[in-house]
Amino acid sequence: MKTCLVVDDSSVIRKVARRILEGMDFEIVEAEDGKQALDACERQLPDAVLLDWNMPVMDGYEFLRMLRRMPGGDRPKVVFCTTENEVAQIARAIHAGADEYIMKPFDKDIVAAKFQEVGLV
Repeated sequence: MKTCLVVDDSSVIRKVARRILEGMDFEIVEAEDGKQALDACERQLPDAVLLDWNMPVMDGYEFLRMLRRMPGGDRPKVVFCTTENEVAQIARAIHAGADEYIMKPFDKDIVAAKFQEVGLV
């Protein structure tokens, strides 16, 4: 079974994402911020990361930069999921190593389409 790390400081968003992704046959690991997410990746790299941008402790951008520097950190497919909609922010995320980008609010169809685009479904 593929694993997905869901990183968001909102427990509601994590719960919604968990339901959607479990329905897509993913095993879910959750983190409330980038630091917890990095710790989880050090224990075991996931197949996918659904990543919020704005979080306390360590934001999604900094987490992504550090993930991509880890041994094997180039393997997980990372989908940013955020309210940030400026072209510059999207470009910054892609440049840092994001594979795809989802705007909040999202639904099952959007997540499934983006995960399919990056080869996860």
